Amino acid sequence: MVWAKLGVGAVLLLLLIWGGAVALGAWRWSGQVEALLRRMLAEERGLAVRRFDPAALDGLPPPVARYLRKVLPAGGDLPGRVEMAHEGRFNMGEGVDNWKRFTSRQTVTLGRPGFVWDGAVVMAPGLPVRVIDAYVAGEGVLVPAILGLVPLARLEGGGAIAEGELLRWLAEAPWYPGVLLPGNGVQWRAVDDRSAEARLVDGAVEVRLLFRFGADDLVTSIRAEARGRTVAGKMVPTPWEGRWWAYERRDGVMVPMRGEVSWVLPEGTKPYWRGRVTAYRPLPAP
Repeated sequence: MVWAKLGVGAVLLLLLIWGGAVALGAWRWSGQVEALLRRMLAEERGLAVRRFDPAALDGLPPPVARYLRKVLPAGGDLPGRVEMAHEGRFNMGEGVDNWKRFTSRQTVTLGRPGFVWDGAVVMAPGLPVRVIDAYVAGEGVLVPAILGLVPLARLEGGGAIAEGELLRWLAEAPWYPGVLLPGNGVQWRAVDDRSAEARLVDGAVEVRLLFRFGADDLVTSIRAEARGRTVAGKMVPTPWEGRWWAYERRDGVMVPMRGEVSWVLPEGTKPYWRGRVTAYRPLPAP
């Protein structure tokens, strides 16, 4: 009887310790996310072009013009910021697939490119890995941490990590297509009737991305020939692709509600993110 009571007491003590660690991790993590958001919003500015005029599409590659004409309402005001939430699966495996459930919140600034993605990947019941993926003031940030307390890695700064995060911001432009209009920073080069290359420069960071368009004139996929992939703590340039589908009109703008992101490896395409939008909120420009 005594041993049973001691056993129950030990279990309760462990649960209290674990609960305290979870609470502490959530508190510390929230502070990191809020600090990044404050830094990003301090750099926020409105888009140069804040209202969609179809006449401004003259001179764009035809598939880009058709796409923007379809997804943006004529004369509509463009947001300066977008807040979103997602849920889906994240592939944590290197050689063998190991899909884990995730949820996330994301804030994106549009005048100056920026985003903060705050995700939680459930490795096991009660064991989340918190992940910050961000592009703020011309720098990239990637931090995964068990419970938000024990960092597994920390990559931040310029160079490859900044380029990779700016590529992500550009690849996700179908969620905020007003940034693709002439005058808002993206330069276009025609490729063929169903694709075009986008070039974006933010300070010292420059990226290029191929956009592909479907028979319905919507963006179906994007591709970068080299985005930094983390391998054994190092950034390895690797072809990278994303797919978009399930478009819906939200606040007058057509945006994709589902997507998949993959690395293109010598042995084949390796998807690592599959998700859907669960909340979408455009906000006015400052």
